[in-house]
Amino acid sequence: MKFSSALNEAQLIKRYKRFLVDLVEADGAEFTVHCANTGKMTGCADSGFKAFYSTSKNTKRKYPHSLELTQNTLNHLICVNTNHANKVAIEALKMHQIPELLDYEIHQSEVKYGKENSRIDILLRDPNRADCYIEVKSVTLLDQQQGYFPDTQTLRGQKHLRELIQMKLQGHRAVLLFMVMHTGIESVKPAAHIDHEYAKLLVKAKEMGVEIYAYNTTISFEEIKIKHRVPVLMA
Repeated sequence: MKFSSALNEAQLIKRYKRFLVDLVEADGAEFTVHCANTGKMTGCADSGFKAFYSTSKNTKRKYPHSLELTQNTLNHLICVNTNHANKVAIEALKMHQIPELLDYEIHQSEVKYGKENSRIDILLRDPNRADCYIEVKSVTLLDQQQGYFPDTQTLRGQKHLRELIQMKLQGHRAVLLFMVMHTGIESVKPAAHIDHEYAKLLVKAKEMGVEIYAYNTTISFEEIKIKHRVPVLMA
C-alpha cells in the first residue's frame, strides 16, 4: 500500500480531541493535522516524537494534512492511521501473500452481517467453499517488547468477536486478522490488563473455531507491505 502523497516530517507536540494533532516544523511553525485513529495511541503519539504526514488534494478539507506515521525514541516506525490496516490486508489478499486465505474469488469490504448491526471488514466468497468473514485489527501498542490489542476498552471489538463466533456457528469461516503496524512488535497478545472482557471473548472465539492470525508489516516513508506471520500468544 503506497501513501497517497509524499510524506513530510515534523515533530509531534500533542494529540487532543481524539482526531487532532499539533505538529511543529523545523523552522518553528506550528500547525494542526487530522489523525484517523480512535484508540488511545499509548506510546504512539508522545510529545517530541517524529511525525510524518500526507497532504490531501481536496481543497474543501478543514485540515488538509493527515498524520500517517510516527517514530518513537527507539526509531520504531508506527502507522497511526488505522484506515491503512484494511488496505494492507486487502492488497496482501489480492497478491496471495496470506497462505491461510488463498483461492477465494471475490473480495468485498464493509458488508453488513450479523445480529448486532455490524459490517465485516473483508468478505471472501467462492462458489465451492464456505464464505470467509474477516475482521482486521491494527496493532500498535508495545509494552516491554510485547505487542498488545486493544490499547483501550473496545465495546466495538467485543461485538465483532461475538459476531465472528456466530458466523462460525452458522458454518462459515470466521477470521480475526491482526495487522501489526509497529516495527517493534514481533508477537501479539490480548491486553487483558486493559480490556478483560475482550481477552475472555478472544479465548472463547478461538475455542469455538474462529481462526486468529497476526502478520507484521514493513513500514517505510513510501509504502506499507505485509511481512510475515507472527505469533498470537493467548496467555
